[in-house]
Amino acid sequence: MTQQTKRNSEPDDPGVMQRLGASLADWSEKWFPDAYVFAGIAVAIVCAGALALGRSPAEISVDFGKSFWNLIPFTMQMAFVVIGGYIVAVSAPVRRVIHVLARFPKSPKVAVAYVACLAIMASLISWGFSMIFASILTREISQRVSGVDYRAMGAAGYLGLGSVWALGLSSSAALLMATKESIPPALLSVSGVIPLEQTLFTWQNLVMIVVLLVLSIWICYVSTPTAECAKTAEMAGIKYLEPEQSVGIPQTPGDKLEFNPALTVLIVALGIVYLWSVFSTKGGLAALDLNTYNFMFIIAGMLLHWRPRSFLRAAAKAIPMTGGVLLQFLLYAGIFGVLIGSGLNAVLAKVLVSISTQNTLPLIGGIYSAILGLLLPSGGGKWVVEAPYLLEAANQLHVNLAWMVQVYNAAEALPNFINPFWMLPLMGLTGVKARDLAGYSTLQLIFHAPVVLILLWLLGKTLPYVPPM
Repeated sequence: MTQQTKRNSEPDDPGVMQRLGASLADWSEKWFPDAYVFAGIAVAIVCAGALALGRSPAEISVDFGKSFWNLIPFTMQMAFVVIGGYIVAVSAPVRRVIHVLARFPKSPKVAVAYVACLAIMASLISWGFSMIFASILTREISQRVSGVDYRAMGAAGYLGLGSVWALGLSSSAALLMATKESIPPALLSVSGVIPLEQTLFTWQNLVMIVVLLVLSIWICYVSTPTAECAKTAEMAGIKYLEPEQSVGIPQTPGDKLEFNPALTVLIVALGIVYLWSVFSTKGGLAALDLNTYNFMFIIAGMLLHWRPRSFLRAAAKAIPMTGGVLLQFLLYAGIFGVLIGSGLNAVLAKVLVSISTQNTLPLIGGIYSAILGLLLPSGGGKWVVEAPYLLEAANQLHVNLAWMVQVYNAAEALPNFINPFWMLPLMGLTGVKARDLAGYSTLQLIFHAPVVLILLWLLGKTLPYVPPM
């Protein structure tokens, strides 16, 4: 019996969540723009705001151009998060693990919920690894389980970039605040050093993670269409890309060097000794900044691929996925310059702070971070902009400083559900488009936003104010 015959002979009455998810998916397929267009719209909105504050077009242009290259170091760090995550995820040992994991789901609903769970858990270690890991897992499961809606499945794989990832070790804001040498002096005088034991490793943060994990899985399960109502990748003409596994056979003396693991052993040994030195000198958690984090993944990738040829081939496959990151961060750096040059960021922050109290600052600060995150999806880089205002307000209102870091982490990530910028690496591997993912990820946002804000408000009440140290 064909899928069309099944639809005609076995009419299904989908629930409210299925209908809502399908409607949002259909809408996004038609109306959702490309990620670059989304960034261009953000530029236009910020420039309009700057004009409203009295900034001249010439001044706005200078602000935009002067800041255009300012995020290059952070851009490269984010690009290497993708590259390192991809290299590790496509290595033979990890791929064998993924093949085993892909055997368990047997139905479309379970498959989508299962991918969501693993994607979110992986993101607590690395959002870059989570994206690639979930992409490969999505392809493997889709080939084993018939009738899976590719839009629901893709959105589930993207959940590693939802509001949970920043509550784990991927949090650049938390890592920054735990490293004295990395904190700008002007911010250090306001915040002091905030160790990870006060941000990521608290029971309040664990509650946030568990609640949002369960919520995400539930939404995926109840909103995924049945096989009879699904729009599969095959129906959409999408073929999931298969990473090439064979590295061939050495033909020349030069080739033999590329296949010889001796260089891998040397470089990995150097890397391990360096990491041992960093962690023993700075202390375990204090050493986890973005550079160390990326270094660990690159060294792990070398070790897992073993042969230089395999490692280099994986890196070459990963680099095209960073094209959107490299190009669009230039626009976001320009937006950053306009925000700062015009004072628009300060105006918005001061308005929000002026209407806050000790009781409401986590809630209002969360709303502010979420709104700004839609315009500046920096993955944590804009924390340097927000931190002086939010933490100074926390000092004045006697709100726990470490919790304000987590307020930023959870709320700033909410716009990721609908911002196509962070969908770029996943789209590069699976062949889907942002509009394919946006419908079901928007459904997640509808539920996550109020839950996140309520949790930030309630859990913030359990933490006392501690002056900066």
